[in-house]
Amino acid sequence: MKLGVLIPCYDHGSTVAAVVEALAPTGLPCLLVDDGSGPETRETLEALAKRLGFVEVLRLDQNRGKGGALKAGYRAAAARGWDGAIQLDADGQHDAADVPRFARAMEANPGALVLGVPVFDASVPKARLYARQLSRGLVWAACRSRVVPDPLCGFRGVPIARMLDVIDREPTGDRMEFEPEIAVRLVWAGVRIVTLPTRVIYLPGGISHFSFSRDYPLLASVYLRLLWQRARGPASR
Repeated sequence: MKLGVLIPCYDHGSTVAAVVEALAPTGLPCLLVDDGSGPETRETLEALAKRLGFVEVLRLDQNRGKGGALKAGYRAAAARGWDGAIQLDADGQHDAADVPRFARAMEANPGALVLGVPVFDASVPKARLYARQLSRGLVWAACRSRVVPDPLCGFRGVPIARMLDVIDREPTGDRMEFEPEIAVRLVWAGVRIVTLPTRVIYLPGGISHFSFSRDYPLLASVYLRLLWQRARGPASR
């Protein structure tokens, strides 16, 4: 199985280098999707690609949002012959040392979606934690099971062919709502879910592009749409 690491990046110039450097011992190729970042981050990504032979940068001319960047990354991964992509965030919240665990889980479970289940410490903002609980409940309702323990964790192992099959058939969001939506749609498509606990931290002064005013309405909209489709039955999915 050919695997690689996929990291969407938007103006994470101050954190992405440490994330990528931690991947060197894995021996996996890394595809950084520059989602229309500014000059400082562009320079950082270019320097990483020149210094580290396992790193490649895919640059998007305009910011598409996290979902849009991930979808571009999945297509690029398929063009490079990857069977699966281990995706994590560029902001340092995810423990890159867990990438080999995700790789082993993907190799042991071909075609499965390997979802990270966050293990939080005291750094997690309470508002985020409560909102996460609500998202979990709505996704469980859409799946009619608790097969997806946490729909918002961006640390996951993605089966590329199954992912492209779903996003080619179904319109999906381009921002923060993409990850919970695609988890539900992959479940509906019969993709098996494997879960791994993984440490997630919120760094002091960390860079987050999550917008309460923009992303919560998008999440609410996608949950309502998924629940509506679920209520209408299999023909609507």
